[in-house]
Amino acid sequence: MQDKSFLMIPGPTPVPESVLVELARHPIGHRSKEFSDIFMSCTEDLKWLAKTKDSDAFIYTASGTGAMEAAISNIINPGDKVLSLVIGVFGKRFSQIAQIYGADVEVMNVEMGKIIDPKALEERLGKDSKKEIKAVTVTHSETSTGAANDLERIAKIVKTHGALLLVDAVTSLGCMNLDIDGWGLDVVISGSQKGFMIPPGLSFIYVSPKAWEVNKKAKAPRFYFDFARHKKSLAEETTPWTPNVSLVCVLKKAFDMMKKEGLENIFSRHKRLRDNLRSGMKELGLKLLVEVDKDASCAITSIYPPEGVSVPDIRSAYKKDWDITVANGQDILKDKIFRIGHLGFVSDRDIEMTLAVTQKIFAKLRKN
Repeated sequence: MQDKSFLMIPGPTPVPESVLVELARHPIGHRSKEFSDIFMSCTEDLKWLAKTKDSDAFIYTASGTGAMEAAISNIINPGDKVLSLVIGVFGKRFSQIAQIYGADVEVMNVEMGKIIDPKALEERLGKDSKKEIKAVTVTHSETSTGAANDLERIAKIVKTHGALLLVDAVTSLGCMNLDIDGWGLDVVISGSQKGFMIPPGLSFIYVSPKAWEVNKKAKAPRFYFDFARHKKSLAEETTPWTPNVSLVCVLKKAFDMMKKEGLENIFSRHKRLRDNLRSGMKELGLKLLVEVDKDASCAITSIYPPEGVSVPDIRSAYKKDWDITVANGQDILKDKIFRIGHLGFVSDRDIEMTLAVTQKIFAKLRKN
């Protein structure tokens, strides 16, 4: 049926109708008082969402990867030692960007579907007696696997060492609890097409006072992503460059919805959706990539296909028979798992629908 397509992927995610209506409005001037009021409201709401009063929050017209590059280029100098905690494709991307900017990168890698062992991290940082490691990069919720690091515990360990902590929170912010001030996070990035319930095109970045001190000595070339330019413009209630005006306006509408639901309700809803999907898939006899429930992201679940059924056939059946899009695996997990997103504008009904459809799909595929 036309216009009944539904996304169950980890981004872009479904967009509320009221947000879509707002998106259809004619753009307003990006140097107008009207836009400044909307822009500053969104900036304050970003701080509300990430539980910070101390950090600056910036809105970039870029993807999450752009915000990753901003984090590195504003903090890391050539030769700086960086420890990258890699649990999947996007953790690896953070390390690759640091390498491109000349950092001396050490990677702590784990098997796909696993998370960083805090004890192993504590042991590694404990050996850095000369405090040579300047920064640690980490993914909170790994989009490629559906594993979620214990960010609060990792932050505590890194804080004890003294290094800066740079966090990819692209699929966790707006879905899972993240406390910048309480946990001592230094640079945090995210993207609009995930828990924020709006289309792709905006990224968000938070900069702590500690990160600002390091930024003063940053030597890497940068222009569009320069923190200092954004901070100067923010003080004037504007942006240094032309922003995506329409997306900022719909972000305001999405924040209105999020504040009405409330932070704790948002977090509990995502946890409930995760738990219901995981238990439902297990009841169907399917194996999950992330085996330990507490290590599973509240935003995405990765599932192994049953024996004799291919991932492309599964995805094709979802799309052709039910007009539902689910994601393939990435990198070495391509065609080995399929991924279902349950973040942002997703409800209990959507999960129950997906489970019912999944049961029908495998009954049909197994017959074939």
